[in-house]
Amino acid sequence: MVQNQAIGIFDSGIGGTSIWKEITTALPNENTIFLADSKYAPYGKRSKEEILALSIKNTEKLLEFNCKIIVVACNTATTNAIKVLRSTYDIPFIGIEPAIKPAAIHTQTKKVGVLATKGTLSSELFAETSDLYAQNIEVIEVIGTGLVELIEEGKIHSSEMHELLHSYLTPMVAQHIDHLVLGCTHYPYLIPILKKMLSNSVKIIDSGEAVARQTKAILTTNKILNPSTTPGKHMLYTNGDIQVLQDIVKTNTAVTYAVEGLDF
Repeated sequence: MVQNQAIGIFDSGIGGTSIWKEITTALPNENTIFLADSKYAPYGKRSKEEILALSIKNTEKLLEFNCKIIVVACNTATTNAIKVLRSTYDIPFIGIEPAIKPAAIHTQTKKVGVLATKGTLSSELFAETSDLYAQNIEVIEVIGTGLVELIEEGKIHSSEMHELLHSYLTPMVAQHIDHLVLGCTHYPYLIPILKKMLSNSVKIIDSGEAVARQTKAILTTNKILNPSTTPGKHMLYTNGDIQVLQDIVKTNTAVTYAVEGLDF
């Protein structure tokens, strides 16, 4: 039965586990398969053609696992490839992009910061979203060069990470932002550090819960929700360092899961 098939999720590395966590929380009876494409991380510094090719590669692998829906848990892959994926494959796709809309709606200073990869900030979809929701808002965009690499290396709490974040946040704070939009699924793992660096007047926004809600809505619309009342089974695969994925997942969830290496 299609309902029993897994939700497929892929990211340019381990960051998409922040989305995977939200999905397993919102849909505890669904099975999931997660692909961490760490060998090619970060996508943000690659060309659109490379990002599309990698997204197709990951999609094909998840289809081999008979996934019933695919969540592109990567801002850069969504903004550069999801239109092609949706037109190519006969399966629902859920994308993720920086949550500019809620930030633009609720900002009081009319200054919103966006921390994202170059691939996301330079994409057509990001430009369209900004034009649509932030017409009367000043959006201060900062490319988070080096952040994904440090997270992939397990160096979240390193001095290098603190130095980079301080250099990226300083110009935003100087311009009086009151919302910081995280435009990469790796970045939610930095929230504890960001909160210490920012004042309480700056609200940090990521897209995890919204993506989980949308996934549930699409499963419901397509009548492919898993009717099981038992907890789902979860497999996480990486073509990078298994230990790094294992370390970040074990602090991230209470569900039962397995982590394995996979060449894809």
